[in-house]
Amino acid sequence: MTDSPLWILHEDAPELDKRQAHQETIFTVGNGYLGTRGAYEERYLNEMRTTMIHGVFDDVPVVFTELANGPDWTEMDVLVDGQFFRLDQGSLLAYERSLDLRSGLHRRYVRWRSPKGHTLDLTFERFASLADPHLVCLRLAITSIDYQGPVEVRAGVDGNPDNAGVIHWDWIAQETRSDAAWLYLQTRASKVGMGVAFRLNGPNGASLQGWDVHNHPTLVATAQAEPGRPLVFEKTASYFTTRESRQVVADATGALTRTPEPAWDALWQPHSQAWKKEWDACDVIIEGDDESQLALRFNIYQLLIAASRQDETVSIGAKTLSGYGYRGHSFWDTETYMLPFFTYSRPELARKLLSYRWHTLPGSRRKAAAGGFKGAQIAWESAATGDEVTPSWVTHPKDRNSLVRIWTGDIEIHISSDVAYAIWQYWRATGDDAFMIERGAEVILETARFWASRAEWNAEREQYELSDVIGPDENHEHVANSAYTNYLVRWHLRFAADLVVWLSQKAPETLTRLEIGSSDLRAWRQVSDKLYVAYDPQTHLIEQFQGYFQRKDIRIADYEPRTHSIQYILGIEGANQVQVLKQPDVLMMMTLFPDAFDAQTLQANYDYYTPRTDLSYGSSLGPSIQAIMACKMGRVDEAYENFVRAARADLVDVRGNVRDGIHGASAGGLWQAVVFGFAGLKFGPQGCQTQPHLPSQWRRLAFKVQYQGKTISIDLHGSGTEKS
Repeated sequence: MTDSPLWILHEDAPELDKRQAHQETIFTVGNGYLGTRGAYEERYLNEMRTTMIHGVFDDVPVVFTELANGPDWTEMDVLVDGQFFRLDQGSLLAYERSLDLRSGLHRRYVRWRSPKGHTLDLTFERFASLADPHLVCLRLAITSIDYQGPVEVRAGVDGNPDNAGVIHWDWIAQETRSDAAWLYLQTRASKVGMGVAFRLNGPNGASLQGWDVHNHPTLVATAQAEPGRPLVFEKTASYFTTRESRQVVADATGALTRTPEPAWDALWQPHSQAWKKEWDACDVIIEGDDESQLALRFNIYQLLIAASRQDETVSIGAKTLSGYGYRGHSFWDTETYMLPFFTYSRPELARKLLSYRWHTLPGSRRKAAAGGFKGAQIAWESAATGDEVTPSWVTHPKDRNSLVRIWTGDIEIHISSDVAYAIWQYWRATGDDAFMIERGAEVILETARFWASRAEWNAEREQYELSDVIGPDENHEHVANSAYTNYLVRWHLRFAADLVVWLSQKAPETLTRLEIGSSDLRAWRQVSDKLYVAYDPQTHLIEQFQGYFQRKDIRIADYEPRTHSIQYILGIEGANQVQVLKQPDVLMMMTLFPDAFDAQTLQANYDYYTPRTDLSYGSSLGPSIQAIMACKMGRVDEAYENFVRAARADLVDVRGNVRDGIHGASAGGLWQAVVFGFAGLKFGPQGCQTQPHLPSQWRRLAFKVQYQGKTISIDLHGSGTEKS
């Protein structure tokens, strides 16, 4: 562990009521199996007390399914002379909270004077073991300043956690002893069982007892406080679900039995070593800009605690495991924004994340068939099975009594090619032929079949088209020939045809298994060769979608100052009629295919779309991509401005919605902005190359990437020189 401020997230005063939910999100701890928000151990009004475990979905009205909030392991009440410790009672004399990003240690120190006038120091520490993902640990040290008498600590596990009012669990069984307890629950619809075992250790001489409260077993330790003598209490818990175990209670209790008492030191050493290995592979060093350094490490940390190291049947939701936003569903955010970080830093985890799409192909096939199409269509929002779980209606943002129709699940279809691109990118970076043969090819070819059946022939133009779609820019719905969508589909179909040729030589049995024939190849080549992609050779502009240039052109500057997006200000229909973009699809397309467009085309489209993009309050996905494009244009100041927007998305709560969870796509995009933007990292026939455009205050930028099984160290200095 280090005390370096470039690794430590600090909070110097409790953000009660005002920014409480925001702080809970950014102080999340996790280990890729579970994520626990930074709620206070002693509870507080309006908290969002949440522990989410990958893959534990349950049905919910309107939105189909959501990650079920699990029993909380951090609950710990403290009674001093019969009074509960609470931040809103008595006097708060000192306060400091921190999250050590290097080790995932959440720490809170409080000097508190009780309403009766007793002064004590309390230090809470917690971590979720990265070495054993089923284990979590909490330690409390209490030191009296002027009080002598009993201190009681109550540590429970509540079997009725809720998702903003919705309870997903039924009680099955429990057992409570004086020093340990377990609880067995089951989700109400999906029937996922969960076993939680926990124990409480107190200081020497403490008395221990168990309260067998129905669905809320509680362990109690009582010790005598004396001024200056620390009292240390420790709560250790173990989680298992029926997704990975047939005997969840036995496994949960067994994990605790095998763990020494007290457990902190025994668990901490392998945990901290596991984190050291992660940071040795994933750290990015920025010298000369402390805010950027801390923000980048914070975002990398959030990605690392969200990725499962054991389970390849789960993905990362748009809000990771840190909040209720989007109900834990996965979008294109994972493959397009988060996955490159894993592909080039932790390819083993990237493989698992991509395997999720292979495991959920049956759901994608059902979605395609429901629309009357062939092959597999990847759901816009995906959960446990790969079936479409996008809600059709949500509450209107300005009128809580009315609903808004959500079309993304019906017509935002580019995700099928986004996933294919991510698989191709992983394959190119790793050379993992086995993955492509056994899994990746099936996803790519089955989704290619979908595209061939989805494309529409326009006899008048003698071209294929894709009508009634939504591009990544969700300000505009029901458009035809989205440039981003069509370009990705054209690439997808061409790559699918090339992949068939490769498979015919390397693994012909795969083609036989998938029943890929000459008719598939003809269809893919025919559609890709004649698919509509707009380009004006005189202006070098690529039209965002057909008819975009005919939309009303307004100046975003005319709406300043503001604290909301242009779509919020104009309304959904109003935003649909103007050229303002939630995010610039054409520029996004160009970042994915950096060598496919000449300098004039890059410049023309950057100059046209940048002033029409709502970078301040539009999509959190936009600023990082804008930063990459600005670097390509040599506009480093503009790149840095957008990088800072992305860096502050969660830490500063720019859009006011961090209470719902971490912006996972922005976190991944921030890493891409540094590596592909400021460092200008490229991979080609000559291997790895950089074209750096460092901000003036950055004295040094250093990181590692994995490519073709080798570790490549990049070390750039402010002059643009590179040292190996």
